[in-house]
Amino acid sequence: MDTIASTPTTIDPARRKGVRRAAWAGLIGTALEQYDFVIYGTASALVFSKLFFPNITPAAGILASFSAYAVGFAARPLGGLFFSHFGDRLGRKWVLVATLMLMGGATLAIGLLPTYGQVGLLAPILLVVCRFFQGFGAGAEQAGGATLLTETAYPGRRGRLASLVMTGAALGTALGALAWILVQLLPTEAVLEWGWRLVFLSSIFVTIAAWIIRRRLQESPVFAELKEQHAEPKAPLREVLEHGRKPVLLALFMNVGVTAQSYTYQVFMASYLISAVGVDPSFVPPVLLVGAICGGIGAVGFGILSDRFGRRPIYLAVVSALVVLPGPTFIALSTGSAWAIYAAIIVGFLLAGQGAVAVQMSWFPEMFGNRYRYAGVALAREFSSVLGGGVAPLICAALISAFTGSWIPVAAYMMLMAIISVVATLMSPETLNRDLNVPEDATDPVPAAR
Repeated sequence: MDTIASTPTTIDPARRKGVRRAAWAGLIGTALEQYDFVIYGTASALVFSKLFFPNITPAAGILASFSAYAVGFAARPLGGLFFSHFGDRLGRKWVLVATLMLMGGATLAIGLLPTYGQVGLLAPILLVVCRFFQGFGAGAEQAGGATLLTETAYPGRRGRLASLVMTGAALGTALGALAWILVQLLPTEAVLEWGWRLVFLSSIFVTIAAWIIRRRLQESPVFAELKEQHAEPKAPLREVLEHGRKPVLLALFMNVGVTAQSYTYQVFMASYLISAVGVDPSFVPPVLLVGAICGGIGAVGFGILSDRFGRRPIYLAVVSALVVLPGPTFIALSTGSAWAIYAAIIVGFLLAGQGAVAVQMSWFPEMFGNRYRYAGVALAREFSSVLGGGVAPLICAALISAFTGSWIPVAAYMMLMAIISVVATLMSPETLNRDLNVPEDATDPVPAAR
């Protein structure tokens, strides 16, 4: 039986200020994470095959670029394992500052890398190393933002506040698309020579803005209470593996299909539109920009709906829609119509890119007890990100190549991944307004002493 937390009748002004700071910290930090990933993913589709993998066919170059992209996702669970240990022991704020600097530094380094034409094989090796550290830092970013915001917000408002993490992700996507729109105003030769570097070097501005906000951040009330009681765990990863395996597995499978579709829309669709549909490369960033803006607005809407009707029914509606969405999406894209392409990408961003994940931002932290909440959310989200989002662009590109440009196998793959998330959602508990100070998981049949 879940313990339900009640909303206080009066709101402490200091707590209100802490909530505002947490909201901005989660939004801006996730914006940086997504900005880093989107500019890299877009570069993989547009320029990296020419700059770092020039001595192979164009199709193989795209595959190689997306393989390097997947390395960042492979690093995310390692970063999640590493940083979540400290997030549950030292606090959410400490980790959010550390991951911010690591992500920003790795992205800045990519903008300074030599190309294949300058140093040969060393260039793609250095690219993969930077991508690894980019993913390592991102491994605990969204889990930390979601945990901090959910623990800081009052019951009844967690969904809308935690959903700002995904509004931040949409902002990062929009900024990344805008950066590429501006760079593509340059001649093609200038883009390949030095313009692409400006996109990655620009991340320093987002990093500085996020750092200024996060250094003034207050610790979450839940962790502050644990620390006051000297109840913070010594080995949170061991505890979550001993006691929290069920919510970890449920959250993992709930997310794997969503993240597969999310990064298919955000990354693979760019190369598909260029190589298969034949649109001009300069058309892609504006489409991503509009999709991101709509997704960011929709994220808050889905968060509010989850506060009103519950996490489970809203999430189930979204992932069920994702099962039937791929076919109509590719039909619309294949028409080559600008309006059809915009509509397909906007719907994809609304549902897979931000809508479903916005509900996760409060639902996943509510599923875990207070002693290993950060570790549980990080493990579930980051391992599912590898199995879903990390390999999705690579699998989609390989399917397109293997089936001579047919989108049907790609759509079937996307549908299968969404079905996995539907099944996991049906097996998961409702957690709306659950008391976050209790050590029990929402999946525990009865409160159990540990």
